[in-house]
Amino acid sequence: MPTTRTKALAPAALALLLAPLATACSGSAGAAGSTTVTVTVGYQSKTINTVTAGTLLRSLGYFEEELAARGKKDGITYEVDWQDYATGAPITAQMTAGKIDIGSMGDFPLLINAVRGKELKQPTHLVSVTGYNLRGGLNTVVTAPDSKLESLADLRGKKVSTSVGSAADGTLVRALRRAGIDPSGGIEKLNQQPSVGASALQAGSVDALSQFVAWPGQLAYEGRAKALYDGAELNLPTFHGVTVREKFAKERAGVLDDFLRAQRRATDHLRAEPVAAAESVAKETGLPAEVVYLYNGANGIATFDPALRPELIDALKQDVPVLKDAKLVGDVDVDAFVDPEPLARVAAGTAEYPRAVAARPELWLKGQARTQSFDSPRELLKAARGADVRAAYVPDAVTGTLWFADKAVWVAEGPELRAFVTPAGAKAYVAAHQGSGARIVSFAEAGTLAS
Repeated sequence: MPTTRTKALAPAALALLLAPLATACSGSAGAAGSTTVTVTVGYQSKTINTVTAGTLLRSLGYFEEELAARGKKDGITYEVDWQDYATGAPITAQMTAGKIDIGSMGDFPLLINAVRGKELKQPTHLVSVTGYNLRGGLNTVVTAPDSKLESLADLRGKKVSTSVGSAADGTLVRALRRAGIDPSGGIEKLNQQPSVGASALQAGSVDALSQFVAWPGQLAYEGRAKALYDGAELNLPTFHGVTVREKFAKERAGVLDDFLRAQRRATDHLRAEPVAAAESVAKETGLPAEVVYLYNGANGIATFDPALRPELIDALKQDVPVLKDAKLVGDVDVDAFVDPEPLARVAAGTAEYPRAVAARPELWLKGQARTQSFDSPRELLKAARGADVRAAYVPDAVTGTLWFADKAVWVAEGPELRAFVTPAGAKAYVAAHQGSGARIVSFAEAGTLAS
């Protein structure tokens, strides 16, 4: 069941017979002849790179503000019904039943959303992006902290939990294929909700867990898992986006514009105040702020930008065969599913957001509302030594995926210190740089070498 919260906005200003009938998701005429329209938004509070269309947006109240201004003009009282789900599948089910107007979800669920909407004659359209990673670093395969598994190849014949139809499952399928393992027969795959899979990993009933943001980072931060495979090794973009019912978009185009305008405002806030945004999302979700910042911070794994970038749409098209092989969809007309017009209306005349740049090492000291960035992992470790550190983050030396410094695998190579998300990544680097004396060292030893 979803968690819901409804916010009421300013009352209608027009006289009774002048108020138009509501035609959106829900409308009713009050005793004085006023009209109320309820806009229902489905989101995933703990899928934290959707926060600019969900958790953060809701807490900031920007959508309600935009609708309040509209209500003063058209004499309608607007309400927003926020419905919180664990994954994108139930949001799609509610959208195709005409019960959710706007939803946010990952790239693979978006494709299923497109197909189900067409099949059930409730067509939907992708209208914006929330967060993205151009290499695929938002999805990670993790294993137990004391596991003997060291690479994806070690998963052959093992039990792996994932959520079928999610981007995390897509990452697992592609990664296994590259490792020469049949995704359908080479492992025993368990289709589980993220929370169930996390519990199964802790209980030892599965050998590994492939999941999307923020589960891998949370489990690693809490010492309940270690990274086995970094999704960025695929070097394929992954993202989350906003989908809307076509009927709603036509009948309430202005309301959709208000949502996208509010999403841009939330994006501006997150990019300008990443620590405050992380603290806010942590408060709303119960997730550690340090984990939220890993993904949503200034150098986070996710880059927030609503633009429907061509490389993201191309990646969506590359996702279709994976879902077809899993018999979850047939053909998908991605170009027909994507509707750039609403965002183009809202963003007209505004500057584009800067594109994703390489992450830098970052230090978050306790009691500080700002973080410090450094040019190298060595500089970060040196600055952290003896400091009251809340969290320290370092990018993987090859994939660029940000990770917790104390959970990373470290390599010393002469005066240089390099960090890796996975043991396999560190070992591959050492093997390729034998002549330079590269060697794997502990986090403690890396700190000593830095100072």
